[in-house]
Amino acid sequence: MKWIFDAHLDLSLNALEWNRDLRRTVADIREFERTLPPRLAGQAAGTVSLPDMRRGGIGLCVATQIGGCMKPSSFVANWESPSQAWAMSQGQLAWYREMERQGEMIQITDLAGLESQIQRWADPVAAAARNEPIGYILSLEGADSIVTLDHLDQAWEYGLRALGPAHYGIGRYAMGHDVEGSFPPIGIELIKKMDQLGMILDVTHLNEPCFWQALEHFSGPIWASHQMCRALVDDVRQFSDRQISALIEQGAVLGAAFDVWMVVPGFIRGESTPTSIGVGMEQIADHIDHVCQLAGNAQHSGIGSDLDGAYGKEQSPSDLDTIADMQALDGILTRRGYSEEDREAIFHGNFLRTLRQAWS
Repeated sequence: MKWIFDAHLDLSLNALEWNRDLRRTVADIREFERTLPPRLAGQAAGTVSLPDMRRGGIGLCVATQIGGCMKPSSFVANWESPSQAWAMSQGQLAWYREMERQGEMIQITDLAGLESQIQRWADPVAAAARNEPIGYILSLEGADSIVTLDHLDQAWEYGLRALGPAHYGIGRYAMGHDVEGSFPPIGIELIKKMDQLGMILDVTHLNEPCFWQALEHFSGPIWASHQMCRALVDDVRQFSDRQISALIEQGAVLGAAFDVWMVVPGFIRGESTPTSIGVGMEQIADHIDHVCQLAGNAQHSGIGSDLDGAYGKEQSPSDLDTIADMQALDGILTRRGYSEEDREAIFHGNFLRTLRQAWS
């Protein structure tokens, strides 16, 4: 079994917004949700829980806070004011702290903690059997909840180590992929402040003008935590080959997402199914391979599944029942000729390199 680093999971969103006790298995959570009146996308079809992460060898992840106030209103995690959004993000932080107190998770904020967690999960089968805590690096998806730049200092103090300035729509600090426009002046100040703190810039969800501005003004570590390729799915949510090549030049890593509308063209939410449109993990490997072909090596591709990111099994690869099934990618990449060293890099090594560079 491969040891996996997942660079994007909305764990606190699922725990607090969808009322999922992630200490339980996916099967248990689904069974409970079958008894409830319909209330959310992916109900009784979730794929992520802490026990299933352990079963799948996912000993480390980037876990998000998310609380926006974008305009027009986004379909998820959207509040009327920055103060409300900040309060929501602090509630999510409280959930992570409680998981730490119960020994379910452990926050990773520096190089020493990272190396300890790597040793803890060096043998993922044994680590899962010991019920070892899952390590998490805290990231903020969309910066709207940062009420003032002083709040960014507070966030650094409580362990925020990565930030994506945009999500959907018109943000306070950046424009999401689905709208036009460039960074407002306060957005440039935000990324410069991130640079000073040593925070990782997540360029996922930035529209193209903001993407290029970010690369111009930010000199620190960069990744795209859950990002697919426009050459394979022609949508502004995906990055063009030019954007991907620019990230490769910066030494950045792109995490392959498992939300199937980004994996193959033509998926229609609420109408298509993963089976009807023929999308499985083989097609996710197409995106991984595309990044590797552009780079000429396997040093810039990783996994940022975004599983249960306001959807469930109805919008996940047809051959994935729970997050533990990501292990099947190992066989897929092996059959495509990826060496053991390449697969280790994709499953965890590339994102670990970024963290080591950021924290050294």
